[in-house]
Parts: sequence; structure tokens; C-alpha cells
Amino acid sequence: MMDETEFWELIDAAREGAGGDPEEQADLLVERLLRLDPELVLDFARHFEARYNRAYRWDLWGAAWVLLDGCSDDAFDFFRCWLIGQGREVFEGALHDPDALAGLLGEFDEEIDGDGEELGYAADEAYEQLTGTVAPDLGIAPAPAEPEGTPVDLENERALAQRYPRLWERFKD
Repeated sequence: MMDETEFWELIDAAREGAGGDPEEQADLLVERLLRLDPELVLDFARHFEARYNRAYRWDLWGAAWVLLDGCSDDAFDFFRCWLIGQGREVFEGALHDPDALAGLLGEFDEEIDGDGEELGYAADEAYEQLTGTVAPDLGIAPAPAEPEGTPVDLENERALAQRYPRLWERFKD
């Protein structure tokens, strides 16, 4: 069984090796996962998916909207993958207080940051390479149909500025 610490160590090692490039991070993550037993790859996938589902929240979507200057459904999916890729401190900090991302994030390049689509596929890719088969159902509860929490009016700039004052100040000026 892979525990939470091992999960985050894999994420961190790949991020550090990639120098912050999410696509490179995904490639390095696949390389590291290929060194593991297929069952451990599935454990990794369960850890990833559970966090991905936990981050399906309106308050985080609002923060992503400010950070990325707009954020569609797909973009929010990829943002949640990217957020996991930033490591435990940033991920947990963002879940605790999405506006805290203003202080948790270092350099932010809108061209590459905020989109971790490839990270979301790393475990599936590694499992397939190791076994020659598609990863089975992970056996964890599916994400809710709607984000958790109180809906945020993403089109209302005044409301976003009030709700995310630090993000707004850092990324909207």
C-alpha cells in the first residue's frame, strides 16, 4: 500500500525535477511510476483521484477563475490536477483558504501554470505501460455532480474581488 507521504514525495520529486513545467512533471511522474509495482500505481491513482474530487469546490473554482482570468469546466479539471502537482502544502493550503494561493504560489506563468491536464493521466499511462491493459476502476466514490459549497458568480468581478482580495490584488492589477 502507498501511504499519503509516499504519494506526495512522488509528486514533489517530479515537480522539482521538472523545474515547474507541468508537462515535464507529468513525464517525470510516469517515469517514476514505471519503477513501481502496478498495484502501487493504482494506489497512487486512488490518492490522486481522491484529492482531485476533494478539490471540486465552488470556492476553489472562483480562485482559479481569478488566477487564470476565466476558467471553463475543462480548465477547472486541469487546474485541480495542476494544484495537486504543486504539492501537499499548496494543495492543503488552497483547500483551507483558496485566497491563500496568492501567498502560496511562487512565480506564476499563465502560459504553462494552472494546467496540469497531463498529470491527471500519469498513473493511467504508467499502469498501461506496465501491464499492457487499461487501469481498472479504482473503486472510489465518483466526484459529486456539482461542485461542493455555495455557488460563486464567476462573472461578477466585484464579488470575486471581495471574496478573493489577495488573489485579486496579485493577479488582476
